[in-house]
Amino acid sequence: MRRFAVVTLMLLIGAGPSFAKTHKDMYSMQCSALWPAVKDALRNSGKYGILGIDNTEMTASFVIGGTLSGKRINSVVLNAKGDACEMQVQTAYSGIVHNDEGDFKKRVDESLAKQQPSPPAAPAPPAKADSPKN
Repeated sequence: MRRFAVVTLMLLIGAGPSFAKTHKDMYSMQCSALWPAVKDALRNSGKYGILGIDNTEMTASFVIGGTLSGKRINSVVLNAKGDACEMQVQTAYSGIVHNDEGDFKKRVDESLAKQQPSPPAAPAPPAKADSPKN
């Protein structure tokens, strides 16, 4: 029985890293325009504990999760691809209960939408001149 427990434990330890994945998403903008949205998502969502941010390399490591689900360490890096930017998110786990990468991407997209300047309001149509009364 003890041997069975040890083998099971070893399999679980070995299977843990297999849940880790790198997710890649392309954005049709420069990485310097995307980076502020990434930092905003990390700092202001209330979901992430920041372990480190490197503005020069455009990388960040962060923790998500709580006491019941366990804390998971994730990281993000931005890579320039010509005029586009590739956001790579290394997640500790994404599955039925947690979708760390999808949740992070959604928050980055929301931050990006907040930072985009809103289009100027359409000018009001000219007022009709009153016709002179005879």
